[in-house]
Amino acid sequence: MNRLLSAKYFQVTQRVWGTRLLFVNVYMIANRPGSTKGWVLVDTGLKGSADKIIAMAEALFGPGTKPGAIVLTHGHADHAGSLRELLKHWNVPVYAHALELPYLTGKSSYPPIDPFVGGGLMSLLSAFFPIKPIHIRHKINTIDVDEGIPYLPEWKVIETPGHSPGHISLFMSANSVLLAGDALATTRTESALYELNYIKKLTGPPQYFTVNWLAAAISLRKIAELNPRTIAPGHGPVMRGRELQDDLQELAANFEAVAVPASGRYVEHPAIADETGVTYVPPFVSNVRFKVIVAFAAAFAGFIIMRQLQR
Repeated sequence: MNRLLSAKYFQVTQRVWGTRLLFVNVYMIANRPGSTKGWVLVDTGLKGSADKIIAMAEALFGPGTKPGAIVLTHGHADHAGSLRELLKHWNVPVYAHALELPYLTGKSSYPPIDPFVGGGLMSLLSAFFPIKPIHIRHKINTIDVDEGIPYLPEWKVIETPGHSPGHISLFMSANSVLLAGDALATTRTESALYELNYIKKLTGPPQYFTVNWLAAAISLRKIAELNPRTIAPGHGPVMRGRELQDDLQELAANFEAVAVPASGRYVEHPAIADETGVTYVPPFVSNVRFKVIVAFAAAFAGFIIMRQLQR
């Protein structure tokens, strides 16, 4: 394994590495030396990230390497965006929760995004995020929550829905490390200033894409009960130690006051989904035409900025 890694890759804990791809993180987990399971990729970032992920893998594990499997915390476009690209390069199985499968097998779109919560540019920009399903039916495997993922024998699957119907987190008790996906964030995901500059702030899940706030609160408190010493989120820097534990307990105690938006499409009434996909979406709550026009104009400006950042 190449120890001379680029500064753009970071080590989470022993045998776990991550990288930030614009504003979202992906992670690579190596099993114990000598294990036949090799290593696993967790999430795939935005569309167009495949080459960067492959380069990181080869820097860590050598030329021509491929993971034993790809695990998705959920199927949103910023976490599964490069999945189809990567599967053209790596012929490997993909694991996701049963309630995420409709969005990965072409059966259902995700509930509509609510770009008017959170009050930041990233929230407005989310209006451009795709919610249509992708099609990888021939590669997908359903995670057995009780048995865990065969390619990650040391890791426990934690069901953390709310942000999406079948969202999961991964926890290794030996190192007390949690890969949280979007069950929480360590930056203000609604703010372009915070997210693009990796400014640290423990928060709830991204507000614009969270469709069940009651479930999100239960999931956050489940994470707090684990009392992890390290959290590696989908958005934001890794947090550790006393700072993390204090902030996590405070967030769990005050989740409704500090993490849930004051108003929004899903605040009073969640979207409902099952194994077939979305079955109910509450009506859009805003009827102020001017706000919509201004918001989408701002979102378009943000889109242009993001395109420039990607070049």
